[in-house]
Amino acid sequence: MAEAEDKELRARKDRERDELYALDISGVEWHSAPGTESHEERVEIAYLPEGAVAMRSSLDHDTVLRYTEAEWRAFVLGARDGEFDLEPTAERSGGDVE
Repeated sequence: MAEAEDKELRARKDRERDELYALDISGVEWHSAPGTESHEERVEIAYLPEGAVAMRSSLDHDTVLRYTEAEWRAFVLGARDGEFDLEPTAERSGGDVE
């Protein structure tokens, strides 16, 4: 029974991903953090239907990642909780780390 449920879940996620990447995003409005200059590399996001989000680099408009509403929510909440904070290292801090 669990195996059938796993297959069904995987199939649903595959369909959701296929639908997300099939969306025409040629006319979406891209947003970046306030205070960034147009010549600087920055992350840009666009809001898509059903709460989905597209993300790209301002210097590479051809590579676009797309996230479902649930994936985006998990990312934002993780960032707010410090999940992606980097631990200090000697290399980044310029000195010894204890």
